[in-house]
Amino acid sequence: MPVVVIGAGPVGLAAAAHLAERGLGFVVLEAGDQAGASVARWGHVRVFSPWKYDIDAAARRLLEATGWTAPDPEWLPTGAELIEDYLAPLAGLFGDKVRFGAKVTAISRVGYDRVRTNGRDQAPFLIRLADGGELHARAVIDASGTYTTPNVLGASGLPAHGEGEAADLIDHALPDVLGADRDRYAGKHVLVVGAGHSAATTLLALAQLDGTTITWAIRAGSASRAYGGGDADALPARGALGTRLHAHVESGRIRLVTGFFTHAVERHGERVRVISRAPSGAEQAVTADRVVAATGYRPDHSIAGELRLDLDPVLGSTRALAPLIDPNAHSCGTVPPHGAAELAHPEDGYYAIGVKSYGRAPTFLLATGYEQARSVAAALAGDWEAARDVRLELPETGVCSSSLAEAQEQRVGLATGIGGGLLSTPLPLADVSASRAGGCCG
Repeated sequence: MPVVVIGAGPVGLAAAAHLAERGLGFVVLEAGDQAGASVARWGHVRVFSPWKYDIDAAARRLLEATGWTAPDPEWLPTGAELIEDYLAPLAGLFGDKVRFGAKVTAISRVGYDRVRTNGRDQAPFLIRLADGGELHARAVIDASGTYTTPNVLGASGLPAHGEGEAADLIDHALPDVLGADRDRYAGKHVLVVGAGHSAATTLLALAQLDGTTITWAIRAGSASRAYGGGDADALPARGALGTRLHAHVESGRIRLVTGFFTHAVERHGERVRVISRAPSGAEQAVTADRVVAATGYRPDHSIAGELRLDLDPVLGSTRALAPLIDPNAHSCGTVPPHGAAELAHPEDGYYAIGVKSYGRAPTFLLATGYEQARSVAAALAGDWEAARDVRLELPETGVCSSSLAEAQEQRVGLATGIGGGLLSTPLPLADVSASRAGGCCG
């Protein structure tokens, strides 16, 4: 039986590459109609990690063996280029082992619900698809990410009062402000809520639209963390992001509202009034034509409801991983190396990797996802020495949250495992996180 990999984004296809190198049979199930289907939704955004940091090592080896030539290592690709020049060719190597339009709705064990124990570890995994089809697998690597489960606008983790009634006026992260979605924002008053990379990407794009009024609302008392590491950043393009954002705020092009805790949304025709209620009880409000909720994403573990998962009650990662990624103690540059051992569940053979593995922690880097894929593939091959030999070098500069209060604003975990986005002169940039120098958490 094969190993089933869920998700054909960068981390899922990296897992496939490592499995292929080890001679392990696999099938990749992708809900979308192409490799990197979620990346395609922000294909207009240019990443701020150059190509030399965006390609998994095993994937590179397999591609180069076919005569593929890597793009200019110093070029900053767009999401669309990431697909065209890397993910699509990589998926193409695997032929019909990658199945598109294959949405997984549930994972269990053949003949075993979550309660039954005796003989459980010998039973194959059962993967059920939306079209009613089923597969059996020896192991499951879930790299489906979090892009389809965005956080709500409400600051307490609950939907703001009235949020559902105004849903058609609220967009989620990384709209194509200067392209396909331009008419939605040009000449309007736009409120952007969130302090992470996706918020900054949208803010800097909106600033290029003449006649558009921009309000930026964050929970923190200051935007200094969002401005990042500047000249000290390990990735120069990322360092320039915060500098530009800060300049727009200082000039008044972007109005910054701090201490904003979204509590309610009131719809008034084709406009919305977004009301903040701080823990102190103080209230403030912003009325706008459209709202961009750049408040991050969260994992959906419901497809694994019949598996025995050991999830941390706070973050939703594995219990062993939680203290290593806790945003109260770590920025994305201080997360220690980890692999299959920390990702293991009581359900032997099931691993969630990529951004989904981090639950609600905002400290994920694509570099980490690639190393997770390598370690898990080694473990499934029985090479525990290689599985435990995990290595990461991550920078501490850049925009990295170390506060749980800011965690959801800092996060934009895309479904394929890609971190958040910002702008650098003159093009939109998103973090695809470097394999050594590292982009920052979303």
